[in-house]
Amino acid sequence: MPGRQTPVTSPPAPASDPAPDVLVVGAGLAGLPVAWELVRRGATVRIVDRATPGQATSRVAAGMLAPVTEAEPDDPDHLLLGTAAVERWPAFAAGLEDASGIAVPLHRRGTLALARDRDEAEALDRFARVCTGFGVAVERLLPSAARRLEPALAPTLRGALSVPGDAAVDPRRVVEALVAALGAAGVATTVGDVARVTLDGGDAIGSGSRATGVGLADGTELRAGEVVLATGAWGLEGLPAAARVPVRPVKGQLLVLRDPSGPGLVERVLRFGTGYVVPRDDGRYVLGATTEEQGFDTQVTAWALHDLLRDGAELVPGLLDLAVEETLAGLRPTTPDGLPAIGAAPGVGGLWWATGHHRNGVLLASLTGALLADALTGADTTVGTDATVRADALTGADAPRDDLATLVDPARFTRTTNEHDDGDPPWLSW
Repeated sequence: MPGRQTPVTSPPAPASDPAPDVLVVGAGLAGLPVAWELVRRGATVRIVDRATPGQATSRVAAGMLAPVTEAEPDDPDHLLLGTAAVERWPAFAAGLEDASGIAVPLHRRGTLALARDRDEAEALDRFARVCTGFGVAVERLLPSAARRLEPALAPTLRGALSVPGDAAVDPRRVVEALVAALGAAGVATTVGDVARVTLDGGDAIGSGSRATGVGLADGTELRAGEVVLATGAWGLEGLPAAARVPVRPVKGQLLVLRDPSGPGLVERVLRFGTGYVVPRDDGRYVLGATTEEQGFDTQVTAWALHDLLRDGAELVPGLLDLAVEETLAGLRPTTPDGLPAIGAAPGVGGLWWATGHHRNGVLLASLTGALLADALTGADTTVGTDATVRADALTGADAPRDDLATLVDPARFTRTTNEHDDGDPPWLSW
């Protein structure tokens, strides 16, 4: 595609600039796909973020596209959402490559879920039975068969499960392609700290108002027809209680290791306990990740690195021979039910959410863009219809399952609030 191959990073728009149709707050793997999907549908879009695109949680993500091993398969809602999301990825990656000229290769060798001891082997057996019950393709492997697939695995391996439908992608490459595609389409990115959403009308507490833009910390006002909040674990002050989404940060630490001799130590994504090894195509390996309730702390700690290396090397001893390229910590935006909030903010017109993706921000990137663009433009959505029909059949549902838009509707938290006599849901104490 002709045109610019990088985004336009510009100063705040002066008042004389025409307001875009949509202002997207947040330039990560929630906000960028939303912006891209809207641009493809003809909307004018501006992005605002406090840093350059993809420098927060998106930069730290491992990039697993794992609706099975990253979510419990006996949780139909998460499985349904993840299955619909992973099905969109090949076309999404191909479209980004066409628009940006940047390859977004999918790592499609599947996942090996591994057991280090008897308890983990029994857990894998239970996991396999549940997967089979839901029609998810998995294969039990003897340790010897797993080691034939991945010779670097330790001889102490107790069991394995092959999950061929899982995949992976490099999130930094995805961000790079999205930024280039949006830049080529003329989308400008303003670097600035958003302090508040600008509301017009409504009552004294903002209910019944309409979002008309945002105010930056330096006093600049950016106007827009609609405002999308893709702010990750960070919220904004001043929104009416009903319009807020309960998101808390869940810290994750990981390492990026590099093999100077190139790729080949392992070829599949490896899962064990709460850890994983994700191979890249250039000899790098992502080893993660912790799950910590530490507020907004993003320090990398010695104990976390020690535990990650210890657990990883127990299954892949060769990891200890690799160079440490990066140590990283990020904040997963997490809602009370673990599902994202994608859709209209209750009680405020023109305000939309795309947040709360927890561990699955990369997996849900394309789906998030499509769902929100459908809602914002009033399109009749078919997103996830096939996955919903299959899920109903597999689970024997007597009635059709809620569609994906209902499943991730931010209004579900307002409904939870209304179920409490005192009007205060548990998440307000976060």
